Amino acid sequence: MSITTPDADQQDRADMERLAAGQDAALNDLMDRHGAAVFHFLCRMLGNEEDASDLAQESFVRVFKSKESFRPDAKFTTWLYTIAANLARNHFRWRSRHPNIPLENEGEENSPVDYLPSGGLNPTEASMAAERGAAVRSAIHQLPEDMREAIVLCELEERQVAEAATILKTTPKAVESRLYRARQILRKKLEQWL
Repeated sequence: MSITTPDADQQDRADMERLAAGQDAALNDLMDRHGAAVFHFLCRMLGNEEDASDLAQESFVRVFKSKESFRPDAKFTTWLYTIAANLARNHFRWRSRHPNIPLENEGEENSPVDYLPSGGLNPTEASMAAERGAAVRSAIHQLPEDMREAIVLCELEERQVAEAATILKTTPKAVESRLYRARQILRKKLEQWL
């Protein structure tokens, strides 16, 4: 997650001005500041690190190609996340038309989160925490696309409802409705973990 401050917003605008003026190195600065956050956002949206990595790179390619269309009065991170969310939606549409049959069991694939230190938990607690995390990731991934986008942006990325609405090209009320419905579904699916 990347929390932006007024200084960060100014730096983003300055880098976009440099990029529009032909200083391509400004893109590296933007990628350094926002690349990891966009990658994590896309991981949560797609549930697949390889696809998330590809789309994170493509997001910055789109930033570069569209550098002249960036409005200096706009917030760069909102614009960037809109690009990333659109790419994720396009990827879902493509994936629905081109189903993929995995060669290995899904249960065998481990996320990098599974290998993080347990923070002092005993093995039983660590195992339960890993199971709970897997259940939450699975439940979020099974949500309908519009609800998953709202949950990921507002709950996991900690974006304000108004910013999520801008990114998703909808109204704040629609985002609130999606959040409400998604929370209801997640509550039912994760009942045993609550």
